[in-house]
Amino acid sequence: MMTTTNPVSFFKCMSDETRARIMLLLAAEGELCVCDLTVALDEGQSKVSRHLAQLRNCGLLEDRRDGQWVYYRVAPSLPDWATALFTQLRIAYAQWLATDAARLKQSRKETGSACS
Repeated sequence: MMTTTNPVSFFKCMSDETRARIMLLLAAEGELCVCDLTVALDEGQSKVSRHLAQLRNCGLLEDRRDGQWVYYRVAPSLPDWATALFTQLRIAYAQWLATDAARLKQSRKETGSACS
């Protein structure tokens, strides 16, 4: 696992739009499964899983298994500056994520979770 305390490696991991959207959604929601993310991002499961693996390898994510589902969250071990950055980006770019958040909200309204 790569260390994310180095700003260069942190920003390299975050330099993809899909990975940035994943991290900001997780920062907003706390924890999501792959199915929730595929719905929110309107992307295929393989693409989302590939980006989740990259983020996990960078040390930005942690996961936990609950039955057949794997849930992801922002790694609590991230340095304070990284956590604060996610908070600021989530606030500043709420409009950028509005469509993703709306898809997630609609899916939860209809099924409780895309993983149900």
